[in-house]
Amino acid sequence: MKGVRGMSWAVVKVVAGFAAAALASPALSETRYDAATRVFRLDGGGVTYAFGVSTTGVLKSIYWGPRLASSDTLAVPVLDDISTTDPASSIDAQEFASWGGAIYTEPAFKIAWPDGVRDAVLRYRSFKPEGDGLAIELADTRRPIRVTLHYTIDTATGVVGRWATISNDGSTPIRIDQAFSAAWSLPVAHDYRLHYLTGQWAAEWMLQERPITPGSTVIESRRGITSHQASPWFAIDRAGLSGEESGPVWFGALGWSGSWRISIDQNPRGDIRVTGGLNPFDFSLRLQPRQSLDTPVFYGGYSDGGMGGASRLLHRFELARVLPGRPEPPLRPVLYDSWEATGFAVDATKQIALAERAARVGVERFVMDDGWFGQRNSDRAGLGDWVVNDQKFPHGLAPLINRVHELGMDFGLWVEPEMVSPDSDLYRAHPDWVLGMAGRQRTEERHQLVLNLARTDVRDHVYKALDDLLNQNSIQFLKWDNNRDWAEAGWPELAPEDQQAVYVKYIRNLYWIIDQLRTHHPGLEIESCAGGGGRVDLGVLQRTDEVWTSDNTDPFDRLTIQDGFTHAFTPAVMMAWVTDSPNWANNRSTSLRYRFLSAMQGGLGVGADLGKWTDAEMAEAGRYVSAYKQVRRTVQRGDLYRLVSPRAGSERSATFYVARDRQQAVLFTFLHSSTKFDKQPAITVRGLDPAARYRVRAIDRPAVAANPVQSGAYWMANGIDIPLTGDFQADARIFEVAK
Repeated sequence: MKGVRGMSWAVVKVVAGFAAAALASPALSETRYDAATRVFRLDGGGVTYAFGVSTTGVLKSIYWGPRLASSDTLAVPVLDDISTTDPASSIDAQEFASWGGAIYTEPAFKIAWPDGVRDAVLRYRSFKPEGDGLAIELADTRRPIRVTLHYTIDTATGVVGRWATISNDGSTPIRIDQAFSAAWSLPVAHDYRLHYLTGQWAAEWMLQERPITPGSTVIESRRGITSHQASPWFAIDRAGLSGEESGPVWFGALGWSGSWRISIDQNPRGDIRVTGGLNPFDFSLRLQPRQSLDTPVFYGGYSDGGMGGASRLLHRFELARVLPGRPEPPLRPVLYDSWEATGFAVDATKQIALAERAARVGVERFVMDDGWFGQRNSDRAGLGDWVVNDQKFPHGLAPLINRVHELGMDFGLWVEPEMVSPDSDLYRAHPDWVLGMAGRQRTEERHQLVLNLARTDVRDHVYKALDDLLNQNSIQFLKWDNNRDWAEAGWPELAPEDQQAVYVKYIRNLYWIIDQLRTHHPGLEIESCAGGGGRVDLGVLQRTDEVWTSDNTDPFDRLTIQDGFTHAFTPAVMMAWVTDSPNWANNRSTSLRYRFLSAMQGGLGVGADLGKWTDAEMAEAGRYVSAYKQVRRTVQRGDLYRLVSPRAGSERSATFYVARDRQQAVLFTFLHSSTKFDKQPAITVRGLDPAARYRVRAIDRPAVAANPVQSGAYWMANGIDIPLTGDFQADARIFEVAK
């Protein structure tokens, strides 16, 4: 499958008239074609997705929702014109609408020919099986342009993957101005609600909700990277029918780490259409004869279990089908990062001292952050010079790495390979290697410029620098940072008509570098970081093992940040650190317990200055790290239930993680502040085995006979009292099947 290598879908054989699935697991998956009705149908998990070919050759959406019976018949819809201003051609729910003819809705595809023609009318040509999926071929009615639509469906979750290959079969170049991946269609209804994620630096993953009304809602990034501003994810439910744990939800996520756009439209008839892919803003790509362009994969899914059910399906899909190491990615180790302790003032002695302290509390991976390379004594110099600073490390990194390994920890290193400081050897040698426009200013942010990875020579240089670093040192982990958005996205070495292809070629080369590094260094793990959560998407997650959620490490702020994040992404990749108090972001003081329990809801890390911690704090931290290791698999691989939301000024929040085998679960509860003598209601949990009997204990205490034991049905119906009073209080309980 394009975009997700190594996926293991149920084997599908398409034959004349229908597709018969060779079933390898109890969860059935089928792809069928009915030659009589010209209808294609994909079934997986609890979902059916269907589309078909009209009598005029238009490929139309038919159905996307709960799985239908195999005997159910589906037909291609036939629409009449609403009026002369809204013809059927413009309101048809096309699978991949091109801009041509009477089309007034958001097209998935727009091109221009050298002679000035900007019209394309795509019609169905053929289909064929493709691996474990299906490929549908469309072609223009008059000119040699061809679009192949690719479809897959996941056996377990019913998540559909869609992308397009645009091919120039002619003898002259064409200009692609818009290339989306897919369009998702929903039937007429007037109670749809859109959910999406927005934010800014240190305040990412804010969940938004608005009714869908006639017109367009656009969420996008024009920044060259995925961005803090918005996430390429959406969910649509129905007011009055849907909630956190019940009702229909349609959702989607785009696998692209550059500029992107998702447009949610309601046409005059009331149909909903979601179109997404490469952002057309400032973009064009000249496609030469016999060349093709692959768009990113756009994933879509359906759940009848509300927003919680939708996110759990997406989490399972990400773990089994997207992340490196799929279908069983390795668990995230407990990590220590030196940034907040030392800043740029790194040397072997300080780092070894921190490593020894980190090992005492049970850390499994030690990461040295910024400041180890070139003339990197501040953020004003050194980026691009990925050689060890011999003044700070006169004997290289080996003494530090060896000591870290002796302490039983992996060694990791911070890098920012896509950037360059004007004050660097690399920039002095190659000032033309950055994004920019001829004769124009070059905007610096954080005293750095963006290397033009779209250039093959720049791509190869970055790869070699990192490959050399890994070959010369025993490094198990890279924290791959990216601390600024693009500006002046020019490529002056190319002809003007080719320069705007930089938005695609840069990201493809970024993926190439990471893929090559992982191929040649198979034990390497990578964290995607972009000034916090600025580059998190299913494209980068295919290649990296975890992501830095936000630079904001305040444990209370993190409750809302993490709540939003988990709507789109699995907690297994969500890194969260325990840092010092008061927190730098807002000067808020919180207990070590509160900080640890907040961070234990994803991948646990520590970023505090351990040299300042007392023996008592070190001992307490050790207990929480040990407790986390007892529940890590449940948190990272289990099902997440968001029981009480921290949003909208809620005084409490609660999350519940249930292991897939339902033998263990863990409840995290947080209180912002209490007033008067108001009693908080019991927390009713979800997802347990009703017939099993669960013993409940505090997360930092061993099980004893006095711990309460009740059935899963009891805990889900009666709930559990968590008596918290005061300000910024936290509690965690483990539920375990009683032996």
